[in-house]
Amino acid sequence: MKIIVPMAGMGKRMRPHTHTTAKPLLPIAGKPIVQRLVEDLAAVAGEAVEEVAFIVHPSFGKKVEDELLGIAKAIGSKGSIHYQREALGTAHAILCAEPALNGRIIVAFADTLFRAQLKLDKDCDGVIWVNKVEDPRAFGVVKLDSTGIITEFVEKPPTFVSDLAIIGIYYFADGEYLRKEMQWLIDNDVRDKGEYQLTNAMENMKQKGARFKAGSVDVWMDCGNKNAMVDTNTKVLGYLKGDKGLVSNSLKSENSVVIAPCFIGDDVILTNSIVGPNVSIEKGTTVTGSVVRNSILRGMVRVQDSVVDNSMIGERASVTGRAMDLSVSDDSTVG
Repeated sequence: MKIIVPMAGMGKRMRPHTHTTAKPLLPIAGKPIVQRLVEDLAAVAGEAVEEVAFIVHPSFGKKVEDELLGIAKAIGSKGSIHYQREALGTAHAILCAEPALNGRIIVAFADTLFRAQLKLDKDCDGVIWVNKVEDPRAFGVVKLDSTGIITEFVEKPPTFVSDLAIIGIYYFADGEYLRKEMQWLIDNDVRDKGEYQLTNAMENMKQKGARFKAGSVDVWMDCGNKNAMVDTNTKVLGYLKGDKGLVSNSLKSENSVVIAPCFIGDDVILTNSIVGPNVSIEKGTTVTGSVVRNSILRGMVRVQDSVVDNSMIGERASVTGRAMDLSVSDDSTVG
């Protein structure tokens, strides 16, 4: 089994936080999004994960690449780095990891997390996980027959076709077959909405007899923008509530209260403050005379005399004397 993780997007909807950090490396409950995704997939794969192939933009740099290789190593797998230099669609992105596209593969785009018992059915050619959405126009969607077999793939339909949105997690029994179909799209310049789409490759496979089933998830958590990140952080903390190690033993707390669930990293200092619920605070942050709830504070942040709610505050930022819903970039000062 191999896991393919396309993550070369520049994360424009998450700015200013992605000016200095690749979006999949932004933290949810103390761990990068992509690390949580890979760990969850490895746990449900049902067999050893031989390789994790990360598809990145060259501008991410060696530090990011080394961190990704470390994530693969931590689950006992080989890590590999592949480059997508231009955003030309989902099929193009996956094809950038061509050397890894063989055998059984899971493809998972690194801007979503899930809670589910994934089942990799052996009696079909693939499984595409879906979730009902209110407005399917921004998603690829599927239509099903009465047995759960996919009868049609439609990319971002302008009018209603189905409300079963593809969430970005796929299983393919034959990675080489998928590779050939995606390469055919590029060789013949077959585009949809201006890009080479994975849904078109899967539709071609289906037309040739491939059988794809729809899988369902219990919870689908988006990480596409600040509000979605904060909401996903809240949900993940709820799932982890009661786990050991969420609050570091090095926490220095004076006349302060921590309301679970919270993640608090090493060397955090709380003074005359209330923190929680649903707060993640990374290493070296100081909170003084403040209330912080439903928020993500990165490393080395300073918060003083503030009420912070539904916020995401970047590394080394300083916030003073505010009662606000904030989205603050690294090294910024507010107040």
